[in-house]
Amino acid sequence: MRLHHLNCISTCPLGGRLKDGFTPGVFERGHLACHCILVETPESLVLVDTGLGLRDVADPYSRLSRFFLALVRPDFREQMTAVRQIQHLGFDPADVSHIVLTHLDFDHAGGLDDFPRAQVHMMARERDHALLQETWLDRQRFRPQQWSTRPHWKVYDGPRGEEWMGFGAVRGLDGLPPEILLVPLPGHTHGHAGVAIQTGEGWRLLAGDAYFHRDEMDPGHPRCTPGLRLYQWMMEKDREARLRNQARLRELRHRADTRLDLFCSHDVLEFERISGRSARLPAGDIEARH
Repeated sequence: MRLHHLNCISTCPLGGRLKDGFTPGVFERGHLACHCILVETPESLVLVDTGLGLRDVADPYSRLSRFFLALVRPDFREQMTAVRQIQHLGFDPADVSHIVLTHLDFDHAGGLDDFPRAQVHMMARERDHALLQETWLDRQRFRPQQWSTRPHWKVYDGPRGEEWMGFGAVRGLDGLPPEILLVPLPGHTHGHAGVAIQTGEGWRLLAGDAYFHRDEMDPGHPRCTPGLRLYQWMMEKDREARLRNQARLRELRHRADTRLDLFCSHDVLEFERISGRSARLPAGDIEARH
């Protein structure tokens, strides 16, 4: 299988260097990626997370909360949506027959509407808790305006599955090759999951928002920028589970016997390392190659 790494609309949060760790000032906007993956399988295309979509770009105030629009200020550019990058790579977006979601936060699920015929895979707990809209913050982060594809959602119960690299209840997905696995990583949301993909070079694991900054995976001195540490605290649904899964990911990353490339959704430098191009340019752009 061939993988294409897409940054599907960056966010530019308040706090600058206190958020991303590299923006020169603290009064500037920072830069966070939205790391999605397009997978070429023998049968079809599979998209892992969608980022923000065309409708979010066209009319953000009808789709997204004013709170998050002010806080993270997405870099709304149509060319950076998943559907436009897929076209730029020379594919027909109609060939995306499956979407696998790490979770339903607005910046991960906004592009669902751009793939109306795709079957969408996620954990059952993610769907159920997002639909409840229990708290004010839930109503800001989980946006039903983005969920026109709900009739095509396929959900998976948590307790079932197999063990994989120390994680339990890991499962293959209906209609997808066995090389694509859903790995439960609750904490950030109740049904949050990572997506593992086996390639010829080993496994690649998109950990979603299980962590936000590459230094959180440092085995000796895990650390995070103050701004992202605060943001993770604000957004977490289960702190104990989130920290436990971070520790397990940290251990997994540094096991000598593991052929694994681990990365999260929002670290720009991780995205640029694995994609080989600037996070500010779309996939397939000749100028994006370093």
